[in-house]
Amino acid sequence: MLEKQVNKVFLGIGSNLGNKKHNIEIAKYFLNQNDYFEIIKVSNYYITKSWPDPKKPSFVNIVLEGETYLKPIDLLHYVKNIEKILGRKVRKKNSPRECDIDILDFDQKCLKIKDNKISMITPHPRLHNRNFVLIPLFEISKNWKHPKSNIKISQLIKQIDTSHLRSITVD
Repeated sequence: MLEKQVNKVFLGIGSNLGNKKHNIEIAKYFLNQNDYFEIIKVSNYYITKSWPDPKKPSFVNIVLEGETYLKPIDLLHYVKNIEKILGRKVRKKNSPRECDIDILDFDQKCLKIKDNKISMITPHPRLHNRNFVLIPLFEISKNWKHPKSNIKISQLIKQIDTSHLRSITVD
């Protein structure tokens, strides 16, 4: 379950059902409730239209940097459990959800892991196309490079549309 070394990870957390900001705050609370995961930095909140159907509720998103002693598969199980605690149910792909936690980057490693019905790929396969990931990631880690392509985050941002992304403050 635990690795001997600490791993730097970046997580994306989003919600578009219920009290969105509260859901994200609860997810952060659960992440920090043990000795094997520590939140280091957290971005501002960002609001984006739902994709692929912008008529569905908008998303509130953050990106956080953390340190963990967990192995990648154990971190995946841990975040999936937090999603369940927050009320996430199995639904059709891209349906609204109470909480979505994505492992964006696990210690700059390119990984492909499958365990029972869950799987993960790092870096997240669509990370480089998502303004709601790249902008908050840049906010907390200006020198981050894509683990697979080795492209700087500042270059990745230049290739995406950021016109519909809005930073918001917590009420």
